[in-house]
Amino acid sequence: MNQPHLIAEFLATPWALMPERLNAMAAVLERWSRNFPAGDDVMAHIGADRSAREARRQSNQVNTGGGIAVLPLYGVVTQRGNMVDDVSGSGSTSTQQFTASLRQALADESVSQILIDIDSPGGSVYGVAELAEDILSARSQKPVIAIANSLAASAAYWIGCSASEFYVTPGGEVGSIGVWQAHQDYSRAMDEAGVKTTLISAGKFKVEGNPYTPLDEEAQAFMQSRVDDYYGAFTKAVARGRGVPISQVRDGMGQGRVLGADAALNHQMVDGVATLDDVINKMRRAGKAQAKPTVSRLAQARHALALL
Repeated sequence: MNQPHLIAEFLATPWALMPERLNAMAAVLERWSRNFPAGDDVMAHIGADRSAREARRQSNQVNTGGGIAVLPLYGVVTQRGNMVDDVSGSGSTSTQQFTASLRQALADESVSQILIDIDSPGGSVYGVAELAEDILSARSQKPVIAIANSLAASAAYWIGCSASEFYVTPGGEVGSIGVWQAHQDYSRAMDEAGVKTTLISAGKFKVEGNPYTPLDEEAQAFMQSRVDDYYGAFTKAVARGRGVPISQVRDGMGQGRVLGADAALNHQMVDGVATLDDVINKMRRAGKAQAKPTVSRLAQARHALALL
């Protein structure tokens, strides 16, 4: 698969991602495509390399200390891929891998609280709603805190809103509440190059939205309906997580823009502005406060037994 067609495939996916960040992803994919002979499937090579990279990431994915498990959510959010570009340092976090780490922390008796450390421009919508539901469910078992350190945009903000408390660093940003996808029309460029593509298909809409012909109104309307559906799920999840009406999410909270820390706090998009160390210290104090009643009940039980 060549690089332009690979980008077209990515664009066809609904994204909860800052649009300007797609250029960085395109640069990563372009470097990957240069490393392999013409005709090679770049995604197949990425998949083959994935297991080794995931093993390295898994070794430091959950760091526990003082009863707090820190789960990093860095880079572009995807459902399965953990792709890391060694040149730019950018990469992606798999929602499936993250869910596994979350469940591991919930099952670990030495972990009393979970902190989600987010630095992500968002990503694909696939797998995000499921992860958000898992985080909501986890809150009934252990406190789950999230922090934008320093960016939680689009899908990453969707995930962060699912935590019981959500913070942003003083220099951080959150928001970009929205969904988009794109269509690229290569027909004119291919005509000028003397290339004609004929699609043979079965099914009325099987090749709808292909990059070899202009996008017609019917295909565009369907793409818009998909974006609207995901936007509805996104805004509903934010409203639920933040405890505000959906209208407040859609008409306020940046309306698709990314907001700085103070503006985000004013729009009730976060619970506070704090550094990572501030949040960890706050969680430690809360953990100690929760532990005191347990000791007190034990002392009371011993006293009752002594009286008997």
